[in-house]
Amino acid sequence: MFQQYAEFALKEFGPLAHSWVTFSDLDEVLHEGQAADGHRLLQNILQLNKKIHQFYHHNFPGNGRRLSVGLRGRDEAALSQLKGSTTVDFLSVDMDYSCTSSANFAQELKNLQISTGNLPILIYRLTVHDCSHNEQAPLGDLLNVLRSDDLNIIGSDMMDVLIQLEMQDTLDSGTAHFSRMTGHGHSYEKTVHGSGPQNAEERDGFLSKAFPVGFQWATSTESFKVEGAWAVAGKGETIWDRFGHENQAFNNQTADTAADSYRKIEIDVYLLRGLGVNTYQFSISWARIFPSGHRDSQSEEGALYYDNLINALIESGIQPVATLYHWDLPQALQDNGGWTNPSIVAAFKDYADFCYSRFGNRVKNWNTFSSPWVVSHAGYGTGEHAPGVKDYVTASYQVTHNILKSHAEAWHVYNDNYRKTQAGKVGIALNSDWAQPTDNNKPEDVAAADRYLQFMLGWFAHPIFIDGDYPATLKAQIEKKTNECSSSVPAVLPTFTAEEKARIKGTSDFFGLNHYTSRLVSSSVGGCSPGPEGVGDFQAKVDPSWPATASDWIYSMPTGLRSLLNYIKTEYLTKHSVPIYITGNGMPTEYSGDTLNDTSRIEYMRDYINEALKAIELDKVDVQRFTVQSLMDGFEGNQGYSERFGLHHVNFEDGYRPRTPKQSAYFFAQIIEQNGFASRKQDHFEGLKIKQPHRSTPLPPSEVPSASKIVWEKFTPQKKFDRQMYHYGQFSQDFLWGVSSSAYQIEGGWNEDGKGPSVWDTFTQKPGSGIPEDAIGNVACDSYNRLNEDLYMLQAMEVKSYRFSLSWSRIFPNGRRASLNQKGVDYYNTLIDGLLARKITPMVTVYHWDLPQALQDIGGWQNEEMIDIFNDYCDFCFSTFGDRVKFWMTMNDPQGLAWLGYGTGKIPPNIREPGTAPYQVAHNLIKAHAKAYHTYDDKYRTSQGGIVSIALNAEWVEPKDINVPRELVAADRAMQFHVGWFAHPIFKNGDYPEAMKAQVLVKSELQGLSQSRLPSFTEEEKNFIKGTADMFCANHYTTRIVTHVTGAFSPASYQNDWDYVEEEILDQPTTPIGFTRAVSFGIRRLLNWIKEEYGDPDIYITENSVATPREWAYDEIDRVFLHKTYIDEALKAYELDGVKVKGYATYLMDSFQFLYGYIFGFGLHHVDFTNPSRPRTPKFSAHFYYNVMKDNGFPLPDDEKMIYGEFKKDFIWSSATASYQIEGAWRDDGKGLSIWDKFTHTPGKIFEHDTGDIACNSYNKMEDDIAALKKVKVSHYRFSVSWPRVLPDGTTKHINQAGLDYYQRLLDSLTAANIQPQVTLYHWDLPQALQDVGGWENETIIERFRDYADFLFKHLGPKVKLWITFNEPFIITVLGHVQGAHAPGFNDRPDTLPYIVSHNIIRSHAEAWHVYNDKYRATQGGMVSITVNSDWAEPRNPYKQEDYDAARNVVEFYLGWFVHPIFNGDYSPLVKKSVLEQSLAGGLSKSRLPEFTPEEIKRINGTYDYFGLNHYCSVLAFPVDYGTTQHFEADRGVVVISDRTWLESGSVWLRMTPFGLRRLLKFIKDEYRNPPIIITENGVSENGPVDLNDVHRKYFYEKYINQVLKAYLLDGVNIIGYTAWSLLDNLEWAVGYTERFGLFYVNRSDPDLPRTPKASVSFYSSIISCNGFPDPASGPHKCWNSTPASTHAATSNPEATKEPILGISNVNFLGMNLSPEDAATGLHTTFALLIVAVIAAISLSIGLLLVKRRSKKKQKL
Repeated sequence: MFQQYAEFALKEFGPLAHSWVTFSDLDEVLHEGQAADGHRLLQNILQLNKKIHQFYHHNFPGNGRRLSVGLRGRDEAALSQLKGSTTVDFLSVDMDYSCTSSANFAQELKNLQISTGNLPILIYRLTVHDCSHNEQAPLGDLLNVLRSDDLNIIGSDMMDVLIQLEMQDTLDSGTAHFSRMTGHGHSYEKTVHGSGPQNAEERDGFLSKAFPVGFQWATSTESFKVEGAWAVAGKGETIWDRFGHENQAFNNQTADTAADSYRKIEIDVYLLRGLGVNTYQFSISWARIFPSGHRDSQSEEGALYYDNLINALIESGIQPVATLYHWDLPQALQDNGGWTNPSIVAAFKDYADFCYSRFGNRVKNWNTFSSPWVVSHAGYGTGEHAPGVKDYVTASYQVTHNILKSHAEAWHVYNDNYRKTQAGKVGIALNSDWAQPTDNNKPEDVAAADRYLQFMLGWFAHPIFIDGDYPATLKAQIEKKTNECSSSVPAVLPTFTAEEKARIKGTSDFFGLNHYTSRLVSSSVGGCSPGPEGVGDFQAKVDPSWPATASDWIYSMPTGLRSLLNYIKTEYLTKHSVPIYITGNGMPTEYSGDTLNDTSRIEYMRDYINEALKAIELDKVDVQRFTVQSLMDGFEGNQGYSERFGLHHVNFEDGYRPRTPKQSAYFFAQIIEQNGFASRKQDHFEGLKIKQPHRSTPLPPSEVPSASKIVWEKFTPQKKFDRQMYHYGQFSQDFLWGVSSSAYQIEGGWNEDGKGPSVWDTFTQKPGSGIPEDAIGNVACDSYNRLNEDLYMLQAMEVKSYRFSLSWSRIFPNGRRASLNQKGVDYYNTLIDGLLARKITPMVTVYHWDLPQALQDIGGWQNEEMIDIFNDYCDFCFSTFGDRVKFWMTMNDPQGLAWLGYGTGKIPPNIREPGTAPYQVAHNLIKAHAKAYHTYDDKYRTSQGGIVSIALNAEWVEPKDINVPRELVAADRAMQFHVGWFAHPIFKNGDYPEAMKAQVLVKSELQGLSQSRLPSFTEEEKNFIKGTADMFCANHYTTRIVTHVTGAFSPASYQNDWDYVEEEILDQPTTPIGFTRAVSFGIRRLLNWIKEEYGDPDIYITENSVATPREWAYDEIDRVFLHKTYIDEALKAYELDGVKVKGYATYLMDSFQFLYGYIFGFGLHHVDFTNPSRPRTPKFSAHFYYNVMKDNGFPLPDDEKMIYGEFKKDFIWSSATASYQIEGAWRDDGKGLSIWDKFTHTPGKIFEHDTGDIACNSYNKMEDDIAALKKVKVSHYRFSVSWPRVLPDGTTKHINQAGLDYYQRLLDSLTAANIQPQVTLYHWDLPQALQDVGGWENETIIERFRDYADFLFKHLGPKVKLWITFNEPFIITVLGHVQGAHAPGFNDRPDTLPYIVSHNIIRSHAEAWHVYNDKYRATQGGMVSITVNSDWAEPRNPYKQEDYDAARNVVEFYLGWFVHPIFNGDYSPLVKKSVLEQSLAGGLSKSRLPEFTPEEIKRINGTYDYFGLNHYCSVLAFPVDYGTTQHFEADRGVVVISDRTWLESGSVWLRMTPFGLRRLLKFIKDEYRNPPIIITENGVSENGPVDLNDVHRKYFYEKYINQVLKAYLLDGVNIIGYTAWSLLDNLEWAVGYTERFGLFYVNRSDPDLPRTPKASVSFYSSIISCNGFPDPASGPHKCWNSTPASTHAATSNPEATKEPILGISNVNFLGMNLSPEDAATGLHTTFALLIVAVIAAISLSIGLLLVKRRSKKKQKL
């Protein structure tokens, strides 16, 4: 009967409980039975129990279910029967405990367990004896026994304990203590058996719900994995840098560049915006902030990087989460023991304090550490990670000990000093697997799994979240091993003091969890092996059925996450209740195969995220954040780049490190958008509120030429300087920034879901279409199937608008309403809704060339029926989408369609009827547009409130010669034929422009036709058409020059009707598409013309971009230049000209470019058309354009802002010349030949066959030069001595006294004028006699130069305080001995000769310096140095580390090549490394760069008294691999270009870049210990017509000198002097006299070579008089000749001066090629001076007489 009762009870209640006892007290049953044969009764009961046991497990299989029988602890008979028995799963016993003998109690339990075969023990009744009142100490002893790992106690009755010890008043603390003592196993067992899913269906089922409102979606990166820039801006070496450089990572890979995130803040934030995350977790590189690990080494550049990152995140609405330490310890700290050294606690505390103080006002969530277990385990235990220490016995545990203390100190720093003001949270991100027992039915496996967690998670979590100490399980296990393994202890666990425990406990405001995988854990005997498994007595493995990943560590077991979250909640958060943040979860894929289509990651993410949702929704676990690891692929530690965790693919083979979203990125973005797995209604956004246009009265027809010709009259004569002047400003706040596309170009899906064929489908699929590579648009960008990918880009760009077109044949497959395709409508509804959800205004083009083929079959646009058909299509679109679309364009570029589609037949429908069809088609298109407009106006405008227009292609033209009337008329006619064809009827009077009507009529009559080929509108039609546009939408690309011609009669053609031809503007940048140069100034003029021509409408630029070769892919500077210049010209039109420019759009992505297929890219995003997934990757231009949109134009940068103040007292103000360039007298008075004398007399070397034979004749016009200097008011004059003039053969054997006397007189004249000399010993004019014996290649020249310097110091030194040994040795070396463009003209040994020459020049300089130092310094008191020239270099792409390196190379090969030896004794490490590597690449065994001996290094080092610098301009640099080429340029490995926005000068190499001078000065300060600097040359040139009002030079000096002032006042640069180059227009070396740098114009057409001051003389002298720039706000300043602001105003006003563009004639006036305006001015001036000339003639006669007398005296002398 008992069996039946038991089976009934188990059937009814068995599912509700996991543990059962058949007889609660077997002793009592035996006693009540009074059995004679107690043994038999016991056997019967046990047999009965066995049957019940079998019944129970048969009906209730599964892990965790147990059945037993209750016994007395001392019932030896019954206990012996249970040994080895299968009738019970655990031992349920009644025990007695004496407070006086806890040891006996422990032994009894141990004996009990041994006697029953180690069965788990449940003490179902515990009776306490011999305990005194309120005695709590024995309770602790009891609990220690119960929690002993030697005893498998699964539970105990505690009621009698509490009663007997009268502990009711301490129940909470007692039970809490008990929980801490025994709760690990309890929490784990509860998780395994008692919480979470109860059946497979619940466990494996998918939960389709949303996460809580406000849930934080995040992704993450780690500094050393992504930042790169490993040694940039003073960053210290980290242990991972060392690890990689020691070739310990996969394939010897390093993190030197990694993903280059240090340079790509904006690009990474772009990715984050695309995902839509609201949180981004990144780690700070300790060594980037504190290179040595300590505060005294703080790097401001490193801190600024994180400032910029944090600010960019906040600006994009993303919450930053900063991790202080993610494994990349400064190597300097590791050299001192790293985490094993207790001193690191204080260092980390100080580092944390700095980070909180610097970033805490913006960062509100901090992780002190991320995955510290990995540091302890892999970094200091197994040695698999940096720093590679293999010591699991001591180091690993010591590391954890110090990390825990460091964490606690960092938490307390925040808590004590920052929490109140910053209100943030500080926690720790702990990594942990989930540990699943291999067999849930085996208690030992359950216990082993619990130990696994305690050794991994509890090692850190228990001290922080429980009691400040390590888990009891961990401590006991180590103690056990210590006892068992006395000869080889496998683990040494440090101990915390009571104070440390108190300080560690509770130091986390949240529980950060990094979780990736799970393990099956079983019990084992670890012996004395170190490491978790050995010490912990467990083994871990994976289930073969779990999906594998690229890592042998990570297997996908999503349910483990839910279990782990429940475990954490139960184990750690019952008392210390804080939220859980999942701070890392992800999996790697291999770097092979289809890396973008990462379906395995999608499955992993979906399942893990859903398990987190279950934990939140079903288990009520407080999870508030989910972080996907990682934002992008990176350097994965010892695995290098072989494993990819990123949501975004990084191409590590490309120097740009482009990031491309993987499919998992789009999947995650969708989850974020839905906030989980349930679709939700998006917030409604109606789009931009567009103001309804004011309906102006109809405009009269345009005249011939139109009144808008004033645009050419105003702008065409502009000077290039004024035209190029960059304008800083911003558009209106409601400016509509956008991107664009069109249906056929991007959608693909050409025959999917019922879409009908378009004319482009038909055209491209026929062989021989003429499209490159027979490209077709069947798939194109596949946007029809990848809408979420397009929305990702748009969201990342944060555009205000998206212009797209509707595919007519997707909505109406045959073009008519009856064929409506709902799936096509659904696609556009989804697109529009997606845009509005992202607050993007849809701009919809109804028709963009892709006519349904069915409509073309009835004649297409040649059929008037199309007008009504199109109207019905528009009506449907307005009705269906108009509730959300407020910006409509009926059609795009109808001119192109009419001419190319129906005239030339180049595009569909490929009709070639050039004389009639274009006009006929245009006629129908205009009427179709007008009808659609009226349909909207009549039916929808009131309710929908939108605006409607048409998008016209609008290129600009310039007349060939503005001064020839018919050329101006031709330009006007061109605009009417191009733009006015459609715009004139629509925006003016409903009819074609008069110029066009007259032209076509005349041509038609001449062709013998009775009427014009241009159709006519009826009056009714005119009235219907006029005014049918609410705004002007213009597509613009280029500008051309127009010349009047007489066009051919035959064949009749729209083009022949023009009577003009177009040509390119040759001085403007080319593009890959012929006849389409990038002419930025044209867009400003076009916008002005539209304003004048069409009544000042609102204008939207609806297309503008440039083609780039697809090979350029992502790094395309030309598109950046285009946007930078074109948008600025539009800004000028808006701000300066008052044009109502309302919006701008460029191409979203590369697409099918009609006639060009896929060979060119026009988009901001690169699309890989060779990949079926059509991956989209943002280009350089995307990020540039984003910043333009963000700034709403081009606000004035700090570099352009003026600073006011003065230079130091006694600042050197100078102007400069050089002997060969000005002296002339090349054979006079015994002068010897120089290499430049020979070079200029060599045919083909110098422009226009110029020579320096006479030059400025300064040898004979010294007084004039002195007068010029006095007029400038300089304090100093820099000139050079002609070596062959004083030593004709270069040696002191032959001294030319006449030459020496010349310089003596010059010095005396300067002294008399109170001007101090700066004398250059060598400015390139080497005596030819020395060149004949090898020149600078021959080491003997060192001695020759020393002697020459000694000679000058001796004879001129008493009058000279400033000496320059060499001017620009770089130019001597490279232009003279590599390129051959300068004397002596060598280019035959570019691999070795430049280094030989430079080596000898440096040694020569040093010898000259020592001569002065040893012999003359004491008596003369002068200073000697060398002058080097250097451009400043910026990276071509500011997001690319390689380009920064290239920029550094440029400056190093200018400065480091020469200055580094002089300031430090040897060539710079970079120069030495570059030359060596290229030499080795070419098969050489050593470097081509000569080495200095130790003696030479010592002698060269320090041979300077100041830093002489010549600077003119800056460049953009990028690297080029020259392969094995042995050449100086290959050593440098750089190509340089100029930014198109930099103002041009008269020299092709010189663009005005004032900012570069300040940066170069700062570089010199930082690199060379802030020496005194004299700028020994700085100036600008002009060429072409002479203009004494050299506005550009005034601008140059104002901006450059102001940058010098900034360097002095703001940067602390020790600048002591400035020299303007040049005093006079002179021989500019190889370009002769074609380029003029002078402050004074030298009229070479006058034999007397008079010096005439230019306007810049007065301006520069004002700066000198004021010793800087007085603040205009403080009133007029006596020192200033004219108001500084006036110069700036003049240069920024585009109408200030006039200069013809290419093709406009000038006037020859008095031998000068002048503009008409300048010639007129000259004429007036000439007459005004006639009276003065009479008096001057008399004075001149007297003067000549005196000069002749003086000349005779000289000859006698």
